[in-house]
Amino acid sequence: MKASIGYLVIDAVDPERLAGFWCGLLEVEVDSVIGEGQFVVLSATKDGLTVGFQHVPEAKVGKNRLHLALVVEDLDTATTEIETLGGRWLEPGSTRELEGFRWRVMADPEGNEFDIDVLPPS
Repeated sequence: MKASIGYLVIDAVDPERLAGFWCGLLEVEVDSVIGEGQFVVLSATKDGLTVGFQHVPEAKVGKNRLHLALVVEDLDTATTEIETLGGRWLEPGSTRELEGFRWRVMADPEGNEFDIDVLPPS
């Protein structure tokens, strides 16, 4: 079997609300709404990733087993933008670092974790 990644799908109680947050963060638009809002699919990012949201009845509980790592130029600027869009910094004041990589753990409005990363200089 040969498979390829089609979408990264995030469970959401309110897919349209989360779509608005992620559209602002990734600078994309809603591409399609399927099944009266059961699925909301965004347009592809500049890197070719397509993110979608699937309605689920229950709120998120526990830590994600998979998360996005978004590369940004400046952690402080990105943190402020995420908070303005309705997300939050999960460990305020804590910036992690390992071998030149620096990152912060963030969450979208429904608590789905993701990282913002600054890569080490080449």
